Amino acid sequence: MPILDTDTQHDPNKILPIDYDWAREYYEAGVANNWVPDEIPMQDDVSQWKGDELTDAERQLVEWNLGFFSTAESLTANNVVLAIYEHVTAPECRQYLLRQAYEEAIHTDTFIYCCDSLGFEPEYLYGMYDRVPSIEEKDEFVVDLTRAIDQEDFEIETTEDVRAFLRDLVGFYVIMEGIFFYAGFAMMLGLRRQNKLPGLGQQFEYIMRDESLHVGFGVDLINQLREEHPEAWTDEFGAEVTELIEEAVELEQIYALEACPEEVLGMSGDQFAEYVEFVADRRLRQLELEDSFGTENPFPWMSEQVDLNKEKNFFETQVTEYQSGGALEW
Repeated sequence: MPILDTDTQHDPNKILPIDYDWAREYYEAGVANNWVPDEIPMQDDVSQWKGDELTDAERQLVEWNLGFFSTAESLTANNVVLAIYEHVTAPECRQYLLRQAYEEAIHTDTFIYCCDSLGFEPEYLYGMYDRVPSIEEKDEFVVDLTRAIDQEDFEIETTEDVRAFLRDLVGFYVIMEGIFFYAGFAMMLGLRRQNKLPGLGQQFEYIMRDESLHVGFGVDLINQLREEHPEAWTDEFGAEVTELIEEAVELEQIYALEACPEEVLGMSGDQFAEYVEFVADRRLRQLELEDSFGTENPFPWMSEQVDLNKEKNFFETQVTEYQSGGALEW
């Protein structure tokens, strides 16, 4: 049965029999990975933040990433609840979307917890969107891809409607969660490798675990729609998606170079720019498109952060082994 709200609809109130086993597997993996931010101690972080252990460049890097993620997580949650959920009628897919919405709420709570712990003024942290052009440009780029399906009268009736929905999924799952988040992950986990802000770094590790599932689900949802609506994903649309991803890489590289203007703990802005290209090629391959950059991973330790033996699953399909929240081991 088609996954979208088309002429042949699922009964959203009857989850059995399950038509899309992969969606149910994502839900089960998400439940197994449950966590909440206040499980994680922040005493060392508070001491370092109030002391003189962090350089000005490191402080800017932390502030910018907290500022970006605090708005990006809300944008993503709103898109899941207000746009995607309405049109995906398969109940097992909706079950995972509800799980994702819950995880986005947990991520939002993370930034409240960090803001309170480190003593940020809320207007300062949440005002980064208005003060830092590269953050605003990233958010607006993704929002622009969703304007068609944000209209109150939008319905999926034609091939162009399916294509508009696919564009939304690419924007939020592949670009926002799959590319725009990853320079920030590398920055924050790079600090943690040097014993800087360990509590904050641990929360970003958990967020990255969640996001790996979100990206995997989004890609599988896209590919399922391609299978059910092959007329919507033309060569021309594939070229458009590649162009969108390349443009997203340019925006993320501007952000990375500005957020990390000088070498921080052996990591340079140029390396973060290369890492974005490496991740983007992974995303293109997930969508069965050709690589655009051919860039090697400048941070091989990032694979270790998510367990080296799961690297293929982490980037290309789904994470298959989880433990419950506070028992996660690295």
